[in-house]
Amino acid sequence: MSVDDSDPGHAIRTGGQGTRESGPKVLVAGASIAGPALAHWLRRRGAEVTVVERAPELRSGGQAVDARGVAKEVIGRMGLDAAVRAACTDTAGAHTVDADGQVLETFRADDEGGDGFIADIEILRGDLSKVLYDDTRDSVEYVFGDRIAGLAQDADGVDVVFAGGDRRRFDLVVGADGLHSELRAMAFGPHERFLRHLGHMLAFYSVPNEFGLDRWLLEYQDQATGRSALLRPIQDANRAMAVFYLASADFDVDHRDVAAQKVLLRERMAGLGWVAPDILAHLDDTPDFYLDQVAQVVMDRWSSGRVGLLGDAAFSSSPMSGQGTGLALVGAYLLAGELAAAGWDPETGFTRYEARMRSFVEANQEIGRLNARSRDVPGPDSEPAPEPRPDFAGEWFTELVGRAINGVELPDYAGVPDSATPAGSPITSSARP
Repeated sequence: MSVDDSDPGHAIRTGGQGTRESGPKVLVAGASIAGPALAHWLRRRGAEVTVVERAPELRSGGQAVDARGVAKEVIGRMGLDAAVRAACTDTAGAHTVDADGQVLETFRADDEGGDGFIADIEILRGDLSKVLYDDTRDSVEYVFGDRIAGLAQDADGVDVVFAGGDRRRFDLVVGADGLHSELRAMAFGPHERFLRHLGHMLAFYSVPNEFGLDRWLLEYQDQATGRSALLRPIQDANRAMAVFYLASADFDVDHRDVAAQKVLLRERMAGLGWVAPDILAHLDDTPDFYLDQVAQVVMDRWSSGRVGLLGDAAFSSSPMSGQGTGLALVGAYLLAGELAAAGWDPETGFTRYEARMRSFVEANQEIGRLNARSRDVPGPDSEPAPEPRPDFAGEWFTELVGRAINGVELPDYAGVPDSATPAGSPITSSARP
C-alpha cells in the first residue's frame, strides 16, 4: 500500500501505559467517539492501545448526538453514566413550528422512557468525545497531529508508517476515523465502493442565542421544498446549535473545503422562511461550521486480516437514523470483548464481532433510509418515486425501532480480563519537531 509523507504535521503525544505486563499492541485511528470508546474497552481487556488523530487536538463542538437503549447500558458498564449526563445538553424536548413560529407538534425527552425522538441522553459530539478522552488519557497513548500514511500486514502483525515519519509495528489496527475513513480507503478500497448517498445534505454550526431559545429544540420544515432549519439548546445558554437539512441529489463539494461549502449552503437555503435568514447571517463568524452529504457506509466485511473498522468508518447509518453514536458505543464494547475472548486472534474476534453487530446495524441503517425517504420532495417535473413515502404508524415500524434501539445482546464476557482501573503511571511526551 502506498505511503504519502506529504503532510507530516507535528505530532503531540499524551498519556501512556507506564510499566505493565505486555498485551497485544492495538492502533486505533480516530479520536472522536468510536476510537476513545474502543480504547476504553481494549485497555480494560489488557491491550496496549495507541490512538492516532490527524487533528492537532481534541475537536470540540459538533452536532448533538444521542444514546438510547442498549447504548445507555454500555455507558453504564463503562462507569461513565454520571459524567456523560453531567455534560448533556439538558434538552426538555422539541417543538416543530410553522414559518411564524407557531407550535405544530411537541416531543418530550421523557417520551418512550427517554428513548424517543429526543433522547434523555443528548450531548454534543465534542463533549462526549472529551468525556471519553478524559477517561482514557492516562492509560492510553494519544498521538495528535499525525495519521497513518501506509501499512502492510503479515501473519503476525501490521507495520504502520505515520505521516510524521514514525514506523511502528502493531498486532491489530482499527479504523474509527469516520465516514470518509482514510484507513478504510487504504485497506479496503476507494470510498465510492462503500458510500451510499441518501440524497440529502446536512449542515450545522453554533450561533449566538438571540432567538430566546431555552431548553426546547425548534424545527421548521418547508413542506414545498423539504428544506428544514433547526435550533437546539446547548449547555452554554448564550449560544445555540443551528442545523440545516436539504435534499441534494448531487454533491460535488470536497468535505474539507469549508469556503465552498458555505457558498453552497447559502445558495441552497436562499428563500427559506422562519428565522433561517438570521441563522445564515452568522455563517461567516461561526467557529465550528460543518457540512457533508447524508450517507451510509455499506460493507460486506468490516475486517481484512489484522485490520478492522468501527463506527461510521464501518457502518455509518447517517444522521437520519439518530443512532450513529449508539452503534459506535455498542460496537466498541463488542469488538474489544470478542477480540479478547478469542485470545486476540483477529479472524475469530472480528468474525464474532461482525456476527453480533450485523442485524443491529442493518436495522439502524433501514431507519436512516426510511427517514431520508420521508423528507424527499419531488419536483414538478420529477419522475414518480419508485417507493411511496413510509407510513411510520404501522406495527412493523415499532418493531424495527425496537430492534434498532435494543436489538443486540451485550455478553458479560465473564471469562475475559477486565481491569476497570488500569495500572500504570501517565507518560507525556512533548511535540516532535
